[in-house]
Amino acid sequence: MSPEYAITACKEIPQWRMNNGDIDLTSDRYSMVGGNLVINNPDKQKDAGVYYCLASNNYGIVRSTEATLSFGYDLSYRWLLNEFPVFITMDKRRFVSQTNGNLYIANVEASDKGNYSCFVSSPSITKSVFSKFIPLIPIPERTTKPYPADIVVQFKDIYALMGQNVTLECFALGNPVPDIRWRKVLEPMPSTAEISTSGAVLKIFNIQLEDEGTYECEAENIKGKDRHQGRIYVQAFPEWVEHINDTEVDIGSDLYWPCVATGKPIPTIRWLKNGYVYHQYHKGELRLYDVTFENAGMYQCIAENTYGAIYANAELKILALAPTFEMNPMKKKILAAKGGRVIIECKPKAAPKPKFSWSKGTEWLVNGSSPGRVTLLIRAMSRYTKDPTRIILAPLNADVTVGENATMQCAASFDPALDLTFVWSFNGYVIDFNKENIHYRRNFMLDANGELLIRNAQLKHAGRYTCTAQTIVDNSSASADLVVRGPPGPPGGLRIEDIRATSVALTWSRGSDNHSPISKYTIQTKTILSDDWKDAKTDPPIIEGNMEAARAVDLIPWMEYEFRVVATNTLGIGEPSIPSNKIRTDGAAPNVAPSDVGGGGGSNRELTITWAPLSREYHYGNNFGYVVAFKPFDGEEWKKVTVTNPDIGRYVHKDETMRPFTAFQVKVKAFNNKGDGPYSLIAVINSAQDAPSEAPTGVGVKVLSSSEISVHWEHVVDKIVESYQIRYWSAHDKEAAAHRVQVNSQEYSARLENLLPDTQYSVDVRACNSAGCGPPSEMIETFTKKAPPSQPPRIISSIRSGSRYIITWDHVVALSNESTVTGYKVLYRPDGQHDGKLYSTHKHSIEVPIPRDGEYVVEVRAHSDGGDGVVSQVKISEARCPEGRKCGRVPSARPALSRNRGPFSGHPSHSLGSLAPYHLPARCSLLLGLLLLSAAAEEQGEVEKPSGAIGASSRHSYLLIVPSNQDQCQALAIGVSGSSSAGCRYEQGRCQQWVQVGALMLAAGASGAITDSGCKRQLLAPIAPQEQGELEKP
Repeated sequence: MSPEYAITACKEIPQWRMNNGDIDLTSDRYSMVGGNLVINNPDKQKDAGVYYCLASNNYGIVRSTEATLSFGYDLSYRWLLNEFPVFITMDKRRFVSQTNGNLYIANVEASDKGNYSCFVSSPSITKSVFSKFIPLIPIPERTTKPYPADIVVQFKDIYALMGQNVTLECFALGNPVPDIRWRKVLEPMPSTAEISTSGAVLKIFNIQLEDEGTYECEAENIKGKDRHQGRIYVQAFPEWVEHINDTEVDIGSDLYWPCVATGKPIPTIRWLKNGYVYHQYHKGELRLYDVTFENAGMYQCIAENTYGAIYANAELKILALAPTFEMNPMKKKILAAKGGRVIIECKPKAAPKPKFSWSKGTEWLVNGSSPGRVTLLIRAMSRYTKDPTRIILAPLNADVTVGENATMQCAASFDPALDLTFVWSFNGYVIDFNKENIHYRRNFMLDANGELLIRNAQLKHAGRYTCTAQTIVDNSSASADLVVRGPPGPPGGLRIEDIRATSVALTWSRGSDNHSPISKYTIQTKTILSDDWKDAKTDPPIIEGNMEAARAVDLIPWMEYEFRVVATNTLGIGEPSIPSNKIRTDGAAPNVAPSDVGGGGGSNRELTITWAPLSREYHYGNNFGYVVAFKPFDGEEWKKVTVTNPDIGRYVHKDETMRPFTAFQVKVKAFNNKGDGPYSLIAVINSAQDAPSEAPTGVGVKVLSSSEISVHWEHVVDKIVESYQIRYWSAHDKEAAAHRVQVNSQEYSARLENLLPDTQYSVDVRACNSAGCGPPSEMIETFTKKAPPSQPPRIISSIRSGSRYIITWDHVVALSNESTVTGYKVLYRPDGQHDGKLYSTHKHSIEVPIPRDGEYVVEVRAHSDGGDGVVSQVKISEARCPEGRKCGRVPSARPALSRNRGPFSGHPSHSLGSLAPYHLPARCSLLLGLLLLSAAAEEQGEVEKPSGAIGASSRHSYLLIVPSNQDQCQALAIGVSGSSSAGCRYEQGRCQQWVQVGALMLAAGASGAITDSGCKRQLLAPIAPQEQGELEKP
């Protein structure tokens, strides 16, 4: 338990006691939390003992189960050799007792020399300590002297509680190291028993009463043997056979209250009333005579033995009640049939039981069922009688097969003045035709007929059917039996006996044949390896229908099985029996050899041996492992090692004297606690070769982009090179954190990807094989290029022209930390696909064919020495701009300017009349107008220019420059999306900025003298072809 505090739980408002004495809850050492008793800083001398609480309310007092507070910790022992954390490994020669903590060495060898320390830990408190180191110095002449086995670790007689795990230790000294064997005297070992690999520990899990007995440990070597025996006594916690429940009894009556429990030792019974000892009981049974209200209260029956106590709680209520008919009033009028029998119920509620008297009018009737009383009642009620109800067509016995239909007839005569109802019952239970309409139907076509139809009869429908014709006065019934023939029912009483390694005996009792003789039985099995039931091989192979025992054969040793039995007759396969309890077959030595034995490779001076581990079903026993044997190809003596992990298929042998690439013969076999299996076929493998000793030369680096570089080198002449390893790390990282890329020995270059832009990297190359890598080449330092532009090209238009689309975008300007734009890449692909046609251009526009089959995507990205930039895309299709129509739409790439942003702002408009002058600084003497027209619009005629305007045209646009006064400057744009206005700022004799408004796009930063020719030149450059659309002339 925790040294800080201890908590015990009790509900309600309790009174706590320790060792039958009251606990002073006012002390600082105790506190109450929701009924729980909290002991602060518990002390072994003050607080160890038995605790219980008393809970009370208006109905009585009950006492809780007892809780024992004890002090102590589970300890685990291990031994250190020379230093922490080098722990001694337990095997057949060395053993650490978990009972006393001692280290035993059966036969001291020279390799045991060293300093030893006992390491003690406790899982419950996560604390550990170790002793001072003790030196062990073997004496040479004594290490080789043989002597017989001598058991020095012996187990004592043990009392164990059923369900616990029991551990027995047995270890012997001797030279040679003794073998240890376990057995249960005169009985087979429990199925849950396991023996450790060294044989020194026997563990029995979930011990049961039948596991009680004498166990023997035998140690033997070539010089002699030694034995030790001890007995395990299995005890059991009390369990209820019959316990008390809440009870109500009438005042003045007697009560016999039984309370029976089982356990080992046999539990004693005692009683409590309202939490205090009650002595009025005999052999566990509480007896109360002529009870009164004083006997009411809370009673507890306690069954206890050495290992604990169980409690049964019940409330006893004493009832006293004057007779009353309020709950069950008598009927004022009863109808009866002539010649029939009538019962008048009288059920008052009373405690104790009342006495009954009957009267008719002023005449008292004699108690009992005398004939005179019956006659009197019939005569008295004759004026209310009717014609009796009788069954005139009774149901007949029927016999059907599963799935067939059956009919039960039923008709009755009755008094026409009354209503007749038919009620059908099956084995005494009334049939609910609403809930069971799948199988049961009534025939309502005939009056006074209650015929029953049973559809798709199943085995569960076999039984007695009763037809009851009833009126409010009387009823009449008739019954018949329905026999349903079908597949057999499940066999019963399945038992497993004579368990062996590959077979078990089964017995069962015959189940119902369902009116068709059983022709044969089938035994089925299920293991932990599968959830499916499978037919087992049996002896005899065919189990006749008159047999009730057989043997399942060809089972897997040391496998957990469940069994069931299925019967068959001419009508089909029946239901299986209830599965047996799980059993484990006896163990046996393995008979399957590991497969795929091979290996080789590894690090210097290593021999690596591999094999395919055997699956669980081939382990055949406990303590399963592998024996690995190997020798030089021309050697004589096999060296053997043991691998105790059953799931590992690899062993590595290290030997500094081993020559590289030496041929070895290897073989592997399995073993368990029952013996060894066969060896595998011999395989020939080679020990590890030496790592390459030569470093690659001619290493060079080529920078490809901001994130990629290419490394190349010259091949190493050494024949044992299997691959090359390229290491690289940035200037911000250490060499130990270098990234690695591996390529095969035929490669002479490698590409390094996902590097950081504009970063210094160090690179070297090493030749490698299975033994490791050789020395590195000369280290090369290089810089990656600056990152590609982070700004995507802004697509400003996609215009159809004849059979092509013209895509135009803004120039991308790289930032100071980005690579300079050297051109653009354009990918033209079908929508939804990744591949397409790739174009390269140094311009800001490109022409692509008009798609003829669905939508296409045009992706544009800037290209630089540092790589490709971020992509922009636009979708185009033939349907978007049909042939013969004028289309024009410029995608809005920048926010429209609003009028209240300043003197250089404009606003989009959709009519020419909405244009208005915008005031600019003085000396701006131009009125600017930009008119965008499609090719179709051009064919309709030239747009009339304003008076005094200077005109300039391109393929898709016209530029008009119109003089104005010095105080204001106005720009005019007319397109398919409407009209927009823009202004220019005049500073220091230069035209500094064009402002984009609505659908009009003019690049910022244009400059030139404010003259007709200067402004005209600067305005013409940024004008881009626009999407086609219809346009009205001003």
